[in-house]
Amino acid sequence: MLRNIAAVAALLCVGGGVLVTATPKADEMSVRARKLHFASIVVDTHDDTTQRFLDGDFDLGARSSSGSIDIPRMKEGGLGAVFFSIWIPSKITGPEAVKHALDQIDAVREQVRKHPKDMVLASTAADVREARKQGKIAALMGVEGGHMIASDLGVLRLYAALGVRYMTLTHSGNDEWADSSTDTAVHNGLTAFGKDVVREMNRLGMMVDISHVSDKTFYDALAVSKAPLIASHSSCRAICDARRNMTDQMIKDLAAKGGVIQINYHVGFLSEEFMNADKDPEITKAIAAEVEKRCGDKEGCQLIEGDRITREYVQQGKLPRVEYTKIIEHIDHAVKLVGAEHVGLGSDFDGANMPFGMEDATKLPLITEALLRRGYSDEDVRKILGENTLRVMTEVERVSSKLNSGKEE
Repeated sequence: MLRNIAAVAALLCVGGGVLVTATPKADEMSVRARKLHFASIVVDTHDDTTQRFLDGDFDLGARSSSGSIDIPRMKEGGLGAVFFSIWIPSKITGPEAVKHALDQIDAVREQVRKHPKDMVLASTAADVREARKQGKIAALMGVEGGHMIASDLGVLRLYAALGVRYMTLTHSGNDEWADSSTDTAVHNGLTAFGKDVVREMNRLGMMVDISHVSDKTFYDALAVSKAPLIASHSSCRAICDARRNMTDQMIKDLAAKGGVIQINYHVGFLSEEFMNADKDPEITKAIAAEVEKRCGDKEGCQLIEGDRITREYVQQGKLPRVEYTKIIEHIDHAVKLVGAEHVGLGSDFDGANMPFGMEDATKLPLITEALLRRGYSDEDVRKILGENTLRVMTEVERVSSKLNSGKEE
């Protein structure tokens, strides 16, 4: 035994008998990825944490053991700008919908007010870049569903004045002027008023978001809008045939007008296998019952616990496991279609079921590393992480300025 130890020691010696420790070198790609990630502006165009603000027992400044987003974890994951979703179910309409939306807008603004050292309210691309210079996270807002304007352009203007910078034209159900991808079409896309909504959003400098809308609504909005569109949290239908995802042709047409598809991390939009398994009525009913048991009518809790219970079902073998690399597959598919200039990130954190390996904002550097390992250039990675979204914001602002000056775009 002693001879063996001596032999090993001899192999590890150099020069004057100094023992060299066999410390492995850090993975150069991981080091490069981390450096690039934290030198970039990472923008997430869709996050549902807003619902947690209304539950009354969640503070964005404290590290939470549940959910995906809080200030400490955003900092740890290098998330520089986040669009907080203003959302209520599409079945709630009229003045009640407006009241709920205003409550959520106020809740976002209050969280920013409470944490001035860490966050700043942003409404332009320049604001996001300035927040970066100050070492702060830019907080932005998007209204998820046109039903929340109650068919009133004055309400749309109010939301814009309060800092909302995009609106998703529908949610899961049709609204009074646009068809949803997950409802029976009744408007054949956008109504005349719906087209006026798009025009007014152009004038206000609000991005037109076509996630959730029917294919016909998408093409109507694309034809009417004078500014690029976004799909704030949609993935690729060619990989997962969910109606909420975009076809290859839609992605190409979106890009041709300068728009961006921000890939959604929800496992039901990433994996067709999961989507099909999740349709089992017994599983759906069981998860819903457990969510109600744990949360009652607290919507923020419902979203968080729905994800947690789904993961438990996966670990029990009742649902298929989906890894975070599926996100990369969707990004790569879209990039091959239209180039890296038209792809971004729209996580759906705190509002959907996350894949394994992307449980919260701290995991975001894994996306950068995975893209580099696939051969993406630093410049293209920066575009996907956030620069593409900032480019669209800047162009939407330019169109707005021109329209407000009285000049036709």
